[in-house]
This record gives sequence, structure tokens and C-alpha cells, in this order.
Amino acid sequence: MKILLLGEYNSSHYTLKEGLQELGHQVTVVGNGDGFKARKVDIKLNLRYVDGVSFYVKRLLYKLFKIDLTSIAIKKQFNRFKHVFKDYDIVQLINESPFKANPKIEKQLLEFIFNNNKNVFLLSCGTDYSSVKYANDGYFRYSILDPYKENRGTKKEFWHALMYLTPEYIKLHKYIFKNIKGVIASDLDYDIPLRNHPKYLGLVPNPINITKLNYIDLDVKDEIVIFHGINRKNYYKKGNDIFEKALNIIASKYAEKIKIITVESLPYHDYIKSFDSAHIVLDQVFAYDQGFNALEAMAKGKVVFTGAEKEWLSLYNIKEDTIAINALPDANAIAKKLEWLILNPLKIKEISKNAHEFILKEHHYIDCSKKYLETWLQAF
Repeated sequence: MKILLLGEYNSSHYTLKEGLQELGHQVTVVGNGDGFKARKVDIKLNLRYVDGVSFYVKRLLYKLFKIDLTSIAIKKQFNRFKHVFKDYDIVQLINESPFKANPKIEKQLLEFIFNNNKNVFLLSCGTDYSSVKYANDGYFRYSILDPYKENRGTKKEFWHALMYLTPEYIKLHKYIFKNIKGVIASDLDYDIPLRNHPKYLGLVPNPINITKLNYIDLDVKDEIVIFHGINRKNYYKKGNDIFEKALNIIASKYAEKIKIITVESLPYHDYIKSFDSAHIVLDQVFAYDQGFNALEAMAKGKVVFTGAEKEWLSLYNIKEDTIAINALPDANAIAKKLEWLILNPLKIKEISKNAHEFILKEHHYIDCSKKYLETWLQAF
């Protein structure tokens, strides 16, 4: 089959492409490379006017005339590749704003997609209306919006999530759901809000290309290396401030036993190598399940602090603290888990092996690609 994957979030779509190609399908990935992460795509639609002097020119024009230069540039690039966006057996959107344009232009581009392709699906992956509304309404025990509600972080810093609650994005959400064949969730954080929705097709786990991520057998004889990767734009959303508080607690007690590595906003090519020497990786706090970065780290055998809530334990029928460590929004709780691992280094080796095996079993890119195909075909 001929398949078009629109948009990228980490490498969800490109890894899915790799699996689908192994199964004999023709696949094209179109996107902006997920910003500074510079992820691989087949056709890149560059986000222009997002930094430097051009950004301030864009802001001024928008303020005076409501002209969005970034969205206009995306539309021009789309029109240049218009012939690429026709006649696919299956199209999947990475989320409700796959082109990263404003809602007006996003709708125009998606209208072309819907008019020229019969089977269009949506992946709930990253923030969208359903997950943000569910969080904003307080249905999660904790969520990515908690820091904002607690006045940690500005409205601007959380706009990437809050924008989906504005009238323009709600209208776009309704338009998309009217035209798609169905919606798939990439993990429990998006599965839970969609349950019982008439167009919900179920959860298909993120595909991880295990052939590109070598398992590293951890040596825990000397100091224990803790890695903390910060995405400055998502600092509060990811709970990086909570991780930093936990690290300060641990550093004051076990300075001679640990080494802390902190990096900020690295491109993917650099990021994926930067934690090779680490035993423990601090990924994110406000999550129930693992995102793409956590899964790749687990594939390499790292002990990852991430979303590993009771719903996740139940889904996969596993025991707490055996595959990943649930990072609660509590610096003291995280520090206690870190202390437990520092004082029990053999647990690090045990969890490392379990994490790698879990990825092989539940997230192998070819197996997940088969699940996507089954889910799409059932909705035809």
C-alpha cells in the first residue's frame, strides 16, 4: 500500500515508516523534523520566522495586521509539493496540527488532504484538544497543566497546550474528527481521554527501531551516573524543575557515589548519544505512560524515571519498579527512588535488562507497524 504520514513527533512516524517498509509498503513522511530535535523526514516543511530578527518582524506584522508569516511560509511549501499529497491508500496525521500552521491555514491544507485521499486517520500523540481538555477539566490525578495552574510557568510557556482550548482550535478539532476514519492513541496519556469516543480505534504502542539502539550492559561498580535532559521550552511541562530539586537532595547526601550529567535542548543526533554512559535517565514527570524518548532510553538499557502509573502496570501486567520508575510530581518521592537505586546497584542491572526486554516485546517497530495496519484496515 501507499501510505502518507503527516507530521512528526520525536520519530514516531519515521520509525513507523521503517516498520511498514519492512512489511513491503511504500511510505512517505512529511514534517518539520520536530523543531530543534531535527528528526529525519522525507519531505521537510521548514518552520520559518521562528527565531532571530525575522521572529520579531513576524510578531509586529501579526500584531498590526494579523498576518502569520510562519503559516504563510508553510502553505507556500505545501503548494510546492501538492502533487505529493494525493492518492494514498492511507494517510495518518501526527496530531490535530500536523503542519504547525495557524488553524485557518491548517484547515485549508487538511481540506486538500481529505479531498484527495479516502482513508485519513488521526494519531493522538502530543498535545491535542481531547487530552488537554481532559487534563484541564481535572480528570487526571495529575497532568502537564498542573504547573501552570500552580503558577509555575507562564501562559506563553504553556501555550502549545492551552491553544487547543481556544475557539479556533476547537473548530479545527471538530472539522478533523468529522473527516477522519478514526483516531489512534500512541500511549495511555492519550488513550484515557479518548475512551468511549465513537471514532476511537484504540491504543497502538509507539514503535521503536531496536536495530538502531544498541543495548549497553551497565557497569555499576563505581559511581552511578544520572542523566537529566532538559527541553527548555517544556521545562515545567516535563517536570524538569522537580527533577532538579530531587537531584539537589541526592547530591547533598551521595556526592561521592554519583555523577550528574545535565544537557539542554540537544538535537536528536547528539541527544541519543549523550546518555550512553548513564545508568539512570530522568525523562518526565507528568505522564502515565512512556513517551518516545523514554522508550528509546529503555531500549538501550537505561533505568528511566518517567510515566509508569498503575494504569500502565495493569495494562502490561507488570510489577512496580521492575521495568521503569514512576516519576511522581514530588521531588522527595523521586529522591527516595534514586536513593533506593544508589544503595541497591544490583537493582539497576536488573531493571536495565527488564526494560530492554520490554521494548523488544511490546514496542518492536515491525510488530507495532503490523498493529497499525490491522487497525487502519479494520476501519475501512
